[in-house]
Formats: sequence, structure tokens, C-alpha cells
Amino acid sequence: MPMSHILDKHVTAFAIALLVPLAANGQLAYVANEKSGTLSVIDTASERVVGEIPAGKKPRGMAFSRDGGKLYVTDQPANALHVIDLHTRRLEKSIDLGESPEGVSISPDGRLIAVASELANAVILIDAATESVVATVKTEGKNPEHAVFSPDGRWLYVSAEDASQVDVIDVAARRQVTNIPVARRPRGIAFTPDGKRAYVACELDNTIFAIDVVAHRVIAAIPGGQFSNGVAMRPDGERAYVSNGRQASVLIIDTRTNAVLAEVPVGQRPWNMAITPDGARLYVANGRSNSVSVIDTRVKKRLLDIPVGELPWGVVIR
Repeated sequence: MPMSHILDKHVTAFAIALLVPLAANGQLAYVANEKSGTLSVIDTASERVVGEIPAGKKPRGMAFSRDGGKLYVTDQPANALHVIDLHTRRLEKSIDLGESPEGVSISPDGRLIAVASELANAVILIDAATESVVATVKTEGKNPEHAVFSPDGRWLYVSAEDASQVDVIDVAARRQVTNIPVARRPRGIAFTPDGKRAYVACELDNTIFAIDVVAHRVIAAIPGGQFSNGVAMRPDGERAYVSNGRQASVLIIDTRTNAVLAEVPVGQRPWNMAITPDGARLYVANGRSNSVSVIDTRVKKRLLDIPVGELPWGVVIR
């Protein structure tokens, strides 16, 4: 069946349910549920799910358009990037991609969307204005999971599950220019706001690496928990948060010293995360608990767990 027919069917079935009210503080968290094929919408003021949006068969990575009006969501079985209009809560269109797309990010100027395509061993670049593919950049690392823009938009850092390095793509040149040796199975990546440093979690070696972005080299190796995975950065850049998939916890790292300050228990198999713009709360997708844990970053404690769909992969906050 054509993808357009599948999407139309989902839209019709959920049309009434998609009229999600805006949170009182203007912030909604969107959670990609792989097994449910939906996005759970959380009102961050009331900390409850206020809607569900159909998002293909297996939604994973998510990124907002620069104006916040659209959400770009990868769908692995469809080999596509779905464009969701957040005003109508409708699947607007699908963009054909390489095989098994996963992580997605948008450039700081909002002009380019980058998608890591696992089986294609490439990063797909999409023009956000025309919503069309403009380049396919092959990566040395096999099975790339995340492709994240540096804050200045000059670089894309790419992690690959079947590699022990971070591939560095020159965005303007549309090619990989170097790689940074790390450890086995690099996954989550986050930059400090000034763009001087990046943090990468390596799952199989339970280690987080701090990278000097100017020199593209590792400057610190920080012991993590079991299966270190997702990485989120506080907006002021002073704290990095790392989920430990097998340990059911989140580490809090002081980026000034690279010391671990605390470990906060969360749900089972925590994966990717998002932090509120004020840095006060961290939302953690727990794949095996079908929940999102909310952490108060000021007191370093879990406040509550919010039930969502099946197998949540990650969170973004608008």
C-alpha cells in the first residue's frame, strides 16, 4: 500500500484526538513510541499526556523546524522522514530516505535537516525550505545512529553503532573530513552551547568522551554506567546528562571538571532525553518501562514517571 494511503488512514482515525491543547507554559514534550507508532504529547505544566499523534510504523528521531511549527520524525520501516504539522497535528508529507533512518537534527539556521541512515551508512541532508534531499554523505563508521550539528552549523558529528569513532562531516563541503577515535558503539552526542566541546556516550565500553571540537580530539574519558547511551546538555552548558540503558539511571556530569556529580534512578532502559529551555527538568524516555521519567535537575531527583506509548525512543521539547 502506498505510504500516502497509510498516512491518510492514520490521520482519519486520529483526527479528533489530535486537537491537543497548548501547555500553559507554552512547552509540550513529544515522545516517539517505536512499537506504538505514535508520538505521545506531554503537557510539561501538568506533567500528563494530553494527546497522541500517529507517526508511521516505527518513529525514532525527532527535530523541530526552526519556527517550531513542524516536527520531523524518522520512520525506520518506511525509510522515510515524516513531516508533522504541529498546528493541525497531521502527518503532512513523507520524504524518502536511505535505509533505516534514525537520529535527526536541524542546523542552527534552520536551513538543513540531517538524518542518520543506518543501513545506508550515510547522513542524508535535506533542504528544510523545499523538503527535498540535497546530499547523501557516506560515513566511515557503519550503522550511523545520530548526526548532530555543532552550534555554529559548521560540523556534523556522527556516531555509528558498529564503530569506535565519531565521524566528522564538513557541512559546507558535504563530505567527511576526519574521525575521532573513541570506544565501542558510540551513540548519544551533545555539544556545549559555545560549540567548544562535545560529549559522546559509548555504550559497550560504558564511557563518555569529552571532545575538543576545535581540534577534533578527545580530552577526557569519563567512566559511565552500564550501557551509556543518550546524552543531553543543560542550556547553560554546565551539566551533561547521560542515560545508562542497563543500569536504569542517568548520570549528571559537571562539564567544567568532567566529574560525575550524581546518579539518578529512572525507568528501565532509559534511552534518549530532552531538557526544558530553563534547564530545570529533564525528560527521559524509558524503553522497557513505557514511560518518561521527569528529573528535577536542581535537586537531582526523579519527580515522577509519566506513562506513554510502547517502546519510547526519545523526547523533544517545543
